[in-house]
Amino acid sequence: MQNTYINRELSLLEFHKRVLAQAEDRDIPLLERVRFLCISCTNLDEFFEIRVSGLKQRMEIGAPAQGPENVPAQEIMDKLRVGISAMVERQYRLLNDELLPQLADAGVRFLSSSEWSKKQKSWLDKYFTEQVVPVLTPLTFDPARPFPRVLNKSLNFIVRLHGKDAFGRRRHRGMVQAPRSLPRVIQLPENISKSGEQTFVFLSSLIRVNVERLFPGLDVDGCYQFRVTRNSNLYVDDEEVSDLVHALEGQLAASRYGAAVRIEISHQCPNDLREFLLDHFNLTEDDAYMVDGPVNLNRMVTVCDIDGHPELLYPPFTPGLPSELSGGGSIFAILDKKNVLLHHPYQSFAPVIDFVGTAAADPDVLAIKQTLYRTGPDSPIVDHLVTAALSGKEVTVVIELMARFDEAANIALANRLQEAGAHVVYGLIGFKTHAKMTLVVRRKQGKLVRYMHLGTGNYHHGTASVYTDYGYLSSSRRLGEDVHQLFLQLTSLTQAKEMTRMLASPFSLFDALLEKIRRETEHAKSGKTARLIAKVNALNEPQLITALYEASQAGVQVDLILRGICSLRPGIKGVSENIRVRSIVGRFLEHSRVYYFLNDGKEEFYCSSADLMDRNMFRRNESCFEIRQKKMKDQIRHDLELFLADNLQAWQLNADGSYTRLVPGNDTPVSAQQTFLETLALPKLVQD
Repeated sequence: MQNTYINRELSLLEFHKRVLAQAEDRDIPLLERVRFLCISCTNLDEFFEIRVSGLKQRMEIGAPAQGPENVPAQEIMDKLRVGISAMVERQYRLLNDELLPQLADAGVRFLSSSEWSKKQKSWLDKYFTEQVVPVLTPLTFDPARPFPRVLNKSLNFIVRLHGKDAFGRRRHRGMVQAPRSLPRVIQLPENISKSGEQTFVFLSSLIRVNVERLFPGLDVDGCYQFRVTRNSNLYVDDEEVSDLVHALEGQLAASRYGAAVRIEISHQCPNDLREFLLDHFNLTEDDAYMVDGPVNLNRMVTVCDIDGHPELLYPPFTPGLPSELSGGGSIFAILDKKNVLLHHPYQSFAPVIDFVGTAAADPDVLAIKQTLYRTGPDSPIVDHLVTAALSGKEVTVVIELMARFDEAANIALANRLQEAGAHVVYGLIGFKTHAKMTLVVRRKQGKLVRYMHLGTGNYHHGTASVYTDYGYLSSSRRLGEDVHQLFLQLTSLTQAKEMTRMLASPFSLFDALLEKIRRETEHAKSGKTARLIAKVNALNEPQLITALYEASQAGVQVDLILRGICSLRPGIKGVSENIRVRSIVGRFLEHSRVYYFLNDGKEEFYCSSADLMDRNMFRRNESCFEIRQKKMKDQIRHDLELFLADNLQAWQLNADGSYTRLVPGNDTPVSAQQTFLETLALPKLVQD
């Protein structure tokens, strides 16, 4: 019998392959293809740091098969290694055979050492002496000087040596560690580059060529770059920890030197040195990836935003504004009359920043409450919260410290807000606070009015320009009461009263979604037209998948728009024939979460911070809010149908877990993201 579930790790790897396919797409501007290549490498880094490291730990302790697919960890790992090896080969073949030659043709040239002119070599020699040598620490080994610790994902070189050192002892191996303070891509001055060209050199090439200067008196017989990826999972024992911040700070320091899970080595490295590295890091041949190029491809992303080549980039655009905001005026005066739905990045994130900024400056605002998961450095929203706290307003911020890879930034953010006088509440251990909510309490004509922003994405002004999300601004009394209840629950950990406009995890969201899926199933069984659509980042919750299978068997048309992980298998005869699953991968990262239920003509629309994953349903604090205004429901319905019509950036999931990219054929080409750009955003005015 065919397993009706797709393994989570294998499904996630399929997503990473779809991102790499963007880099291979010749219809995409050249520097954007380079950017997608870098993203695919960053994705693989995180995949090894979190998912592969978790699998290896399960294998080491002999853990039984997990998940509804019930596949042993070793079997999953074997399949992953085959897929990852093929993906890495694709990455470097694409870089060497297509991207670098085409960049050179376009006037963006990466020079190998054999291509350096006399002037360039002279400039690079000086650069190496003045900028690189002072921060390098070449090392050799002996029993008293063991192999140094290697930082996670750092650039390193293993060096073969001959001869005696200054103390008369023979040396066979050395090592050079490249500090992270050094740029991995070096741009050469215009006056030593060909006319009209921008010329770059990889730091790895510069160090390799000059490595003999780092070991005077010894003969260098080979220098080979390598990079180690380590387990970066953070483990905090909810029963033992007494100070979450202190525990996290210790974990962050330790994670930089976690157990090695992958090593990338230059394909020119001899077998004996490769075996030496594998033995030292306690890795096997299966954990080694021999690469034909720099081991840190993602550092090439710095080149993607160079000036002078607009034709190699996506056309710029100016985010638009919904009609409700286009006339200007106070955001509170607007929300007193109507609600506002924003569709980022096609529509500006500025109104969200303005909402918090106006609240911080308004003397009639008494309190601001906000959840923060990821904000990024130099966040204007955090600046406004600090201003509000310093001015004496009651500011309460629920900060999730366990936001993966943002833990250190969030600790610093929490300290800054506390110093300003804000009340800072950390997310509950074991239940990440992933909800996206802001609540403003303002005095208006002697009464207190609640204004709120609810979203599907983070309060990060940087990612708001590349992530697709919905944001909802309102002063609805009932919705405000629900948001107030959720904040009380997050700060006091008491039970919230029954809510009328919102659903929340880990309490009501799962049961409500399950009930709504089953309601569509009953409609279908009674002969009514039944349909549901979900647009989320991931789906792996077994009970929801089972309910969707039952809905399909009853005749419900199920459309799932899933960016990444999908553990459901569509198209299985007698099980999931009425389920279609597609993934949209394009210029922007699809991030919004939307649930639609036909409900016998009484349509229901919900936007949420939650994906359809077990962690979002049961181990996170999530918010989900209903959209009730006809105009907004029509907009979201139109958006969903546009995603389902996309045949330029859509991939269809097959029953075997693979994806097929859709092509227009004889149909009219449709790109949802491009359509949104054309209808919601403003054309960018290019200035001389």
